[in-house]
Amino acid sequence: MGWFERIFRRRRLDDDLAEELQEHIEERTEQIMRLESLSRSEARQAALRAFGNSALIQTRSREVWRWSRLETLLADLKLIFRRLSRSPGFAVTVLLTLSIGIGANTAVFSVVDSILLKPLPYPQSDRLVTLSLQAPGAAGLTSFREGLLLSPSLFLTFSAHNRAFQSLGVWNAGTANLTGIGQPAEVHVITVSSGLLETLAVPPLAGRWLNADDHRPNGSKSVLIGYGFWQRQFGGQRSVIGQTIRLDTQTWQIVGIMPRGFKVVDSDFDILRPAPSVFDPSHQIMEGFAWNGVGRLKNGVPIAQADADISSLIPVWMDSWSDGPRSNSHFFEAWRITAALKPLKQQVIGSIGNVLWLVMGTIGVVMLIVCTNVANLLLVRADSRQQELAVRAALGAGRGRIARELIFESLALGSLGGAAGIAVAYGALRLLSAIGPANLPRLSEISLSFESLCFTAVVAIFSALFFGSIVSLKYSRVGPGAALRGSSRTASAGRDRHRSQNVLVVAQVAMALVLLVCAGLMMRSFAVLLKTQPGFSSPEHIQTMRVSILPSIASDPVAVTRMQNEIADKLVQLPGVSSVGYASDVPMDGLEPNWNSIFVRGRDPWSAKSTLPMRLFDYTSPNFFHTMGSRMIAGREFTWDDVYNQRQVVVLSENLARELFGTAQAAIGKQITYFEPTPWHQVIGVVEDARHNGVDAPAPAIVYWPTMSTNLYGPGPLTSVRGVTFVVRSQRAGSASLTDEMQQTVWQINGELPVSGLRTMQEFNSRSLARTSFTLTMLGIAASLALALGVIGIYGIISYSVAQRTREMGIRIALGAQKKELRWLFVRSALVLTGTGLVIGLCAAAAVVQLMKSLLFGVRPLDPLSFAMTALVLVAAAALASYLPASRVTAINPADVLKAE
Repeated sequence: MGWFERIFRRRRLDDDLAEELQEHIEERTEQIMRLESLSRSEARQAALRAFGNSALIQTRSREVWRWSRLETLLADLKLIFRRLSRSPGFAVTVLLTLSIGIGANTAVFSVVDSILLKPLPYPQSDRLVTLSLQAPGAAGLTSFREGLLLSPSLFLTFSAHNRAFQSLGVWNAGTANLTGIGQPAEVHVITVSSGLLETLAVPPLAGRWLNADDHRPNGSKSVLIGYGFWQRQFGGQRSVIGQTIRLDTQTWQIVGIMPRGFKVVDSDFDILRPAPSVFDPSHQIMEGFAWNGVGRLKNGVPIAQADADISSLIPVWMDSWSDGPRSNSHFFEAWRITAALKPLKQQVIGSIGNVLWLVMGTIGVVMLIVCTNVANLLLVRADSRQQELAVRAALGAGRGRIARELIFESLALGSLGGAAGIAVAYGALRLLSAIGPANLPRLSEISLSFESLCFTAVVAIFSALFFGSIVSLKYSRVGPGAALRGSSRTASAGRDRHRSQNVLVVAQVAMALVLLVCAGLMMRSFAVLLKTQPGFSSPEHIQTMRVSILPSIASDPVAVTRMQNEIADKLVQLPGVSSVGYASDVPMDGLEPNWNSIFVRGRDPWSAKSTLPMRLFDYTSPNFFHTMGSRMIAGREFTWDDVYNQRQVVVLSENLARELFGTAQAAIGKQITYFEPTPWHQVIGVVEDARHNGVDAPAPAIVYWPTMSTNLYGPGPLTSVRGVTFVVRSQRAGSASLTDEMQQTVWQINGELPVSGLRTMQEFNSRSLARTSFTLTMLGIAASLALALGVIGIYGIISYSVAQRTREMGIRIALGAQKKELRWLFVRSALVLTGTGLVIGLCAAAAVVQLMKSLLFGVRPLDPLSFAMTALVLVAAAALASYLPASRVTAINPADVLKAE
């Protein structure tokens, strides 16, 4: 007999057993009638006496195939669901509360799991490390970037001499001009060295990797394309392999297609291409620190050993290469370069881990508040069933039997709440994907995975056990005597009756206060960020556009500059445009900046034992600062006469001018340079500081050079910056009509010029605030839920207290008590609970906010205003939540109460 039949076909089995017993009795009756010649009635009586107790036989037969525990469980569940169906309001309230809490926790866990816990989508990704370096002696470098990137000569040294890596490679993200396929366009290109694809070890979807011949100077010009680019440009046709495309001035052959979702570390791309000339050992210098490195460790090699191995190769690098005749290759000893390897996953995740764990913690606190709220509801429900439980105890139900039923009821609610929470989590994940910052790492990998579903089950079960155990511990001890004391209307509820509920309300208030304080601090930080001057004004009215001029279009530097000048002149004539300028980089655009050290005329130059701080370089056109709305603190900005007459002039940021010369005005007329024997450049202006790396990052010291000059990137002939970002100030910024007109203006000058980067400065500004905004949003949601649940808890306990004390209040009114005093009696009790929770919550918040230091901007963790405001909000909410149910006292008619007695 199968277990399914034993459980779910019990009635049929009972009928079959009864029928079989009846057949045995009839057969025995017939036998007695034949042998003893008795009548049927006498023979049947004799057969029954011989057969024995049929009921006992049926019971013993059932015990053979009965699963008593499972059947008892199913009976309990049946009773629980029947009881819940009779209280739909209670059931819906509990399930809605649980689904929101469990769903929010599941959604956030899915984000944490996808970003922080799951391995990177590379084979054996735990062996991948980022080849990062530190240069504490290169002062000023950390003001605009973290650590020191690799140069090609460093990569060649590490690749040839390391003993810790199975393979390693470097890469650099940039752009290139794509022509010959529709309109000219700027595409995202990642230039890779040999060994990089082998290190990441992700095979192409079709075709092949770049091979050794592709990485040799004068080798075959082969590229790989990304999945998205393949779909957009070629409609997903595999026949694209073997076709050629034109990047900048060169023709390349497509040899492979990378799979969907593949990124080089954390950078998406359209095209992967080699750079044989860059890594040609016969044409190397020591500098060129612009390459990101990644390596795959040999089996069993720890990061510490690899770190020591790379650090030991720095002297080998200095002995192997130079920057040319008369250069000092050991100059970099003063930089004190050492390896700072770390797991690649840590590089990809960055600082977002702190944010996500904070959000996970706050949502976990919300779940605790949900549990306490549900426990309060169940306590109220169990209190109303106290007579029923006492009667059952009087009829023989043991303490364990009653506790089991209460626990099973909680588990049933938790399971249903978990199932509903999965639907809530799915919707929440879609919302998170919409409001999450675009620079959130691994955003495309976030999903409701099997691990998330397991987490949901665990949260649902443990939550049910938590609030179920509170109820069972309190009410499973109800004795039979309670059934003999009459109904609850004969006496007012005592203090012990409400103690558990009061403790839970205090806990809710304390936890809600912690979350409100955290959200308040983030709100204050965000407000400070919004008021912070980024170095330009009205970003919503500044439209940007990236244009690169290829040597095939204009080879002469003067021609490049005149074409850029012509574009600016045409753009300023568009309707609604008030000013136009351009620069190699604009603040917060994310492009890799140029940088070097500078020194002042008349002061000690560099030496091998002392170095000057690194400074960020930017190259700007006339009218750029005016268009950006950047204030000139002293002097003036560049003019076209400065550019075309090749005057050796420069503009400094305010912080750099004050550092070098004391005041902005004192900097005017001074001379600086950055590379001997380049000419001295005269300082003609000082401009306000620009927060180049984001509003929440300090403004770096910046040197602004003209976009055309001799010795632009070092000793050399006249050079012009070919890739620039135009900035256009207009009330129409961000509109499709303006961007279309800007593109057409460029193509009227030359139809082969690629146009990209059509964004407003407000988008750059918002992107720098995205992570703070995301954290504020998540904490705000958690704090709002906590506040709402805390208010509901206070409202519920006061409502219950009013209902339980209706008889007492009626008698008090009959004896002359004022209804106003009675109302204040309930409000005061709520405020006492709230005050107790505030004291506990303030102490807990003071400890918790210390973990938020790295997330705050311009606000101290123990900010008095944030603590005071959140406490006032909570007290006001508690007063309102208690006042509403307390007002029902005024509706009590003492005559009705006394009549009921």
